[in-house]
Amino acid sequence: MWQKIKIFFWSGILLVVLLAVWFVYLLLAGNSQPVATFVVKTGQGVNEISQNLHDQKLIKSRFVFETWIWLLKSENRVVAGIHDLPADISIYQLGRNLIKLPSNFQASILIPEGYDRHMIAKVLDKNGLSGQDFLSATDNKKDWQEKYLFLSDAPKNATLEGYIFPDTYFTDRYTTVDDFIKKTLSNFDKKLTAELRAEIKKQNKSIYEVLILASIIEREVPNDADKKMIADIFIKRLRDGMRLESDATINFITGKGLVQPTHEDLQIDSPYNTYRNDGLPPGPIANPGISSIESVLYPTANNYYFFLTTKEGEVIYSRNYNEHLNNKAKYLD
Repeated sequence: MWQKIKIFFWSGILLVVLLAVWFVYLLLAGNSQPVATFVVKTGQGVNEISQNLHDQKLIKSRFVFETWIWLLKSENRVVAGIHDLPADISIYQLGRNLIKLPSNFQASILIPEGYDRHMIAKVLDKNGLSGQDFLSATDNKKDWQEKYLFLSDAPKNATLEGYIFPDTYFTDRYTTVDDFIKKTLSNFDKKLTAELRAEIKKQNKSIYEVLILASIIEREVPNDADKKMIADIFIKRLRDGMRLESDATINFITGKGLVQPTHEDLQIDSPYNTYRNDGLPPGPIANPGISSIESVLYPTANNYYFFLTTKEGEVIYSRNYNEHLNNKAKYLD
């Protein structure tokens, strides 16, 4: 009996000590940092947020922060955006700050790699900007080419498809659709470095041609190594007078997103149907990231002319058409 009392007593003491330590971490200035800016991206969970806070030395204890957010019942209430944090802020203050809309609130809008303009318009509609206004404003490059010289080698009736650089963008209550487009084009201008532009010129390509092929590759596969392999396949096919026969271009026409388009889909009369038309399609089919652009300029040389992607996402390469047919029967049929 006495032994149980001792265990109970010391367990109580330990609990009190732990609670005291927890409150110390909660209430005392937690970072000794000056005024800081902290970014919460859309879709981030509490664990990722606490890790980022800890990595930036804004909190000393992830456990205390996470349990405090849990006690506030605010796991899903942390506001995405840019937060200005006072110097030496405590976890107690920090938790409350992150679930309030800051006066200088900035929302984050994620544009994934491979999204086309219509996909982006839907994203904007969900984030307080007009998708229809975006489509109208990006429907012709002429309204933007005076400021952004990289648009000069695109056809005069080209849209901004391909130039809306995929990234996370921050907007506030004053951001207009034109402001958002300027952010994406300025980002493209920055990411397409002088070295990349020199390489494009060296290869006697235009930026627009590179974007067309990069956009197809972006929609074909997600893996960087496969992108470089497929870039070499497409470049060889163009060089040897073969059609690209890209399923990604068919999906762009139909909007279906099939691993293997139907026979009827392949017969569609469209300049974007690379099963029926020679060369590149008339424009990009999506907005590629930098790795897809680089794959066009720095492909991985190989002996393949065909490839397919299984339902599981594995890329299977073939040296000739018969081998390709055998692989289709094995992996797709």
